[in-house]
Amino acid sequence: MEHFEALRQIPKLPARAHDSLTTRERQIVLVLAEGITNKEIARRLRLTEGTVKVHLHNIYRKLGIPNRTALAVLAHTKTKTLHAA
Repeated sequence: MEHFEALRQIPKLPARAHDSLTTRERQIVLVLAEGITNKEIARRLRLTEGTVKVHLHNIYRKLGIPNRTALAVLAHTKTKTLHAA
């Protein structure tokens, strides 16, 4: 049931809402969409786990999403757009 709740929490974003994300934030979204932990994201992108958490907070704020589940679902639906940017 949590997955359905996460789907309801995803806002309807303008087609290019991800434009407000930095290149690093886009990278984090794409890696997060693979379902890995903050620690693994940090290792892959050569960041500290704290830096990943700060980026995630900024991503949630910019996109108006409440949590990583909603972000992962959004990333899966918008992956082509994120890669193209």
